[in-house]
Amino acid sequence: MHLARQRPVVTAYDVHLPVTDHAVDDVADLAQRAERLEYDQVWQPETWGRDAVTAMTAIAERTESIGIGSSVLNVYSRSPALLGQTAATLQEHSDGRFRLGVGPSGPILVEAWHGVEFERPLRRTREAVEIIRQVCSGETLSYDGDLFDLSTFRLRSAPPETPPPVDVAAMGPKGVEMAGRFADGWHGIVLSPDAIEDRLEDLERGAELGNRDPDDVRTTISVTCCVDEDGDRARELVSEHLAFYVGGMGTYYRDALARQGYEDVAMEIAAEWANGNREHATELVADNLLDDMTAAGTRTEARSAIDRFAEVEGVDAVALGFPRGASLDRVRDTLHALAPE
Repeated sequence: MHLARQRPVVTAYDVHLPVTDHAVDDVADLAQRAERLEYDQVWQPETWGRDAVTAMTAIAERTESIGIGSSVLNVYSRSPALLGQTAATLQEHSDGRFRLGVGPSGPILVEAWHGVEFERPLRRTREAVEIIRQVCSGETLSYDGDLFDLSTFRLRSAPPETPPPVDVAAMGPKGVEMAGRFADGWHGIVLSPDAIEDRLEDLERGAELGNRDPDDVRTTISVTCCVDEDGDRARELVSEHLAFYVGGMGTYYRDALARQGYEDVAMEIAAEWANGNREHATELVADNLLDDMTAAGTRTEARSAIDRFAEVEGVDAVALGFPRGASLDRVRDTLHALAPE
């Protein structure tokens, strides 16, 4: 169990914007709504739809106070120097409201979509974080690492007055330890409240190895949420979402479930999905799995569920995510129903 940190319960609620085919205008509108509802931060993911940098640029132009960040840009499809340029530019464009979230993603996305070998993901992430910080400092880049040997690059523009924080997304013990040791924040996903406590121990161990205070590492937990007057329909949408990620996005989501005692059902879901039995794969997402990992149902049910994540000591922010099959209206309703109180 989590022992070391002594911190009040979470005070920040973030929004993990949808990754489906919504237009940039729609995503920017959701960010504006989140700002009016007094959410702390909006996070823009990047998968196979519209690129996150363009969306975050639009969000920065149409909001005034809410934090803006990527959750996440992978460290293979863009070079670390380019990630640094992007972070510096968005920090300028947002008037200092930007956080860069990066992570290794997984082999399906990296190798099949981008044609880059998925090698040494933790080392690549660590080196990317270090290079990004050098770039954002405005100094001439000089880096001699295991994977990158870089020199001479320097921003032609003025570096940001306040360097943007660099967060790392990780699901396993070693990845979270690395975030605690080197990053300004950690992003977790597909975790139950009990599992979050286990991972916070990994983060604290990393902070200790890096001679750092773990309280300086912002911990953000993304929770898939859906609110509907028909609570069963909300739960069905979230079950479909979870089955897709376990079955269709490689092994790391099922590995995360296995670490939390759900190995058998995760393997069943993946097998049914691979065989084209997607409806049955969705049906295999049992109520206890859904209740452990997500916040779905009526407003009262979802609010009670999200509070369980918010009450974990050491969590700084809970980010509301949304199932991939949710309509814009459903996303908006959930955003309003679970707004900070």
